[in-house]
Amino acid sequence: MRLSRLIYFPQAPRSAAFALAAAAVVALAGCASVKPQGPSTSNAATSVTAQTSRAYQGRFAVQYNDQNGQQRNAYGNFTWQETGDTVTLQLRNPLGQTLAVVTSSPASATLELPNRQPLTADNVSTLMQNALGFALPVEGLRYWLQPSPAPTSRARTEKDPEQPSRLKQITQDGWTIDYLAYADAPATGVKRINLSRSEPPLDIKLVLDQ
Repeated sequence: MRLSRLIYFPQAPRSAAFALAAAAVVALAGCASVKPQGPSTSNAATSVTAQTSRAYQGRFAVQYNDQNGQQRNAYGNFTWQETGDTVTLQLRNPLGQTLAVVTSSPASATLELPNRQPLTADNVSTLMQNALGFALPVEGLRYWLQPSPAPTSRARTEKDPEQPSRLKQITQDGWTIDYLAYADAPATGVKRINLSRSEPPLDIKLVLDQ
């Protein structure tokens, strides 16, 4: 699913840019069979659809607490490129300026910020935890954007009662993923996704442009 249109958001405060980049990064850089009648729990053994690459473009809004416990809000655009096991995520502010570029693979993760030396770690979670004190579900999103639960842990899924072929919600690894809208035909896939967790508190809104 390749997305083309980027829509303007109000510009985030400059002081929040670094935390914004990391918050969105880990957030952006995991299909269980359920009965249409209601929620179910599954081992989520189904893997991501076999493809060599995927690309997404869209917008994000993130609400999070910084290292001092202060609530922050950030907005911007993102480009996600997935090739095999490697994800490259670029985050931009509403004016199109690059905030961060993250590359994640099973072997390592790299975070590049403007005018800073690249940061590296064994994985995205370690990189973000060391840099900012928190980590987000990069690997989970590789699946949740499909949409599908990650096959690595148990998940509770709920289908849309009006359209049982579509997922309405996934609960997995402390995250609640709500699918608010799907693309209109002939396009396919998810249009709007909300992700939230309670500890540490984090809310992410994603809009994928078709």
